Amino acid sequence: MDDRLIIFDTTLRDGEQSPGASMTKEEKLRIARQLERMRVDVIEAGFPAASPGDFEAVKAVAEAIKDSIVCALARATERDIQQAAEALRGAASGRIHTFIATSPIHMEKKLRMAPDQVVEQAIKAVKWARQHTDDVEFSPEDAGRSEIDFLCRILEQVIAAGATTINIPDTVGYSVPQQFGALIKTLRERIPNSDKVVWSVHCHNDLGLAVANSLAAVLNGARQVECTINGLGERAGNAALEEIVMTVRTRRDVFPCDTRIDTTQIVPASRLVAGITGFPVQPNKAIVGANAFAHESGIHQDGVLKSRETYEIMRAEDVGWTANRMVLGKHSGRNAFRTRLKELGIEIESEEVLNAAFARFKELADKKHEIFDEDLHALMSDEAFTLEHEQYRLVFLKVCSETGETPFARVTLSDDGVERTGMAEGSGPVDATFKAIESIVKSGAELQLYSVNAITSGTDAQGEVTVRLHKGGRIVNGQGADTDIIVASAKAYIHALNKLQTRLQRAHPQL
Repeated sequence: MDDRLIIFDTTLRDGEQSPGASMTKEEKLRIARQLERMRVDVIEAGFPAASPGDFEAVKAVAEAIKDSIVCALARATERDIQQAAEALRGAASGRIHTFIATSPIHMEKKLRMAPDQVVEQAIKAVKWARQHTDDVEFSPEDAGRSEIDFLCRILEQVIAAGATTINIPDTVGYSVPQQFGALIKTLRERIPNSDKVVWSVHCHNDLGLAVANSLAAVLNGARQVECTINGLGERAGNAALEEIVMTVRTRRDVFPCDTRIDTTQIVPASRLVAGITGFPVQPNKAIVGANAFAHESGIHQDGVLKSRETYEIMRAEDVGWTANRMVLGKHSGRNAFRTRLKELGIEIESEEVLNAAFARFKELADKKHEIFDEDLHALMSDEAFTLEHEQYRLVFLKVCSETGETPFARVTLSDDGVERTGMAEGSGPVDATFKAIESIVKSGAELQLYSVNAITSGTDAQGEVTVRLHKGGRIVNGQGADTDIIVASAKAYIHALNKLQTRLQRAHPQL
């Protein structure tokens, strides 16, 4: 194990805790399949006790994934652990991840438990989990602010109780690399049975140090890193999987280990997660940003042309960057369409889904001549949602906008099969469209975010719109794509409204 670094992806659990990033079961399945294709070792699918929806999503992922360990999170209670075990029943390989807070402030203010009680509960939790699986992970929540003597005491006890992985979370992103690395080293040296487990870390990015702290831990003996695609996660996010993997891979002279990740799947995974969550990747983001391998400086361009290694320490193609290429057109047949979707990792569940998606593809091909992989991802995301949710559906949209005149929109929606029409003026065509929709549904939701991204290049590119709505303490994202940006905006707004109608609230823990 000394030369193997386990990649534990928590995009579906901790990543989903980003406000507005919650995912449907079908969306989680799509991401899980991509993570499996990328050869992620452990996929944390969710927190089954949080809600019936989370339970069903973990269950579905557990049944679908065969080549990665599927993990479920549980608080240190018998009920949570039983629900996690039940959700994982169909898994080829399952892990229960249980946790309890260990910092003085958390034990006193949140748990209201004495240290002895916390130790006792942790031991019970691990033993309960071991009744269901031999693969049990334990986390002392807020370990970064916990007292070292107490950490040593509780971790020695849970290892003796049967934990096989010990994860050290920097829950609030408080640590700095030298300190965090020293913490891992100290725990491994002071705990007598530390050699019986894999040491793991889970770092948050509140101070921008999640990746640096994780790598410092690896240098001090950690052999599992918990991370997310694009660094998605609560508050400022988690350690970015792509940065961890490529740092260890690129700097083999420093790190005495490597991962089994298929790095060519990193960019497709990044795009998939960004599209599903509505959290676009900043252009200067390491590894997966649009500018990550771009060179504008004349000196840099000259150097790269003479020898790529002068300014590039990685090859773009090694992480999945490829030039956009036309794969299908309006003359392409159903079999070619199905085959390309399969190559992209998009599963077709039934002939009904395929037929509806193919019809949408033909409509898109009539609007733009070149159909790229990104177009297919956007089309299938839109199609999956349309088939799953039926409360509101866009039937008709007419928008009038001209210089010197107030923009006007007329919208017809299908509301549970009944067509209803609304009209409104606005400060712009998008504003008028949203107000017309609201005149029909009267949701009372607050618009918190409106963003537009071009899916591909060219004036005939599809525009991908993200809308974030807030209502009653709940935040949801909606996405829509179309060659007409106003239509894409209407689709995104309706997508978000449907999520507000169907999404259940859940209580997420922090690690």
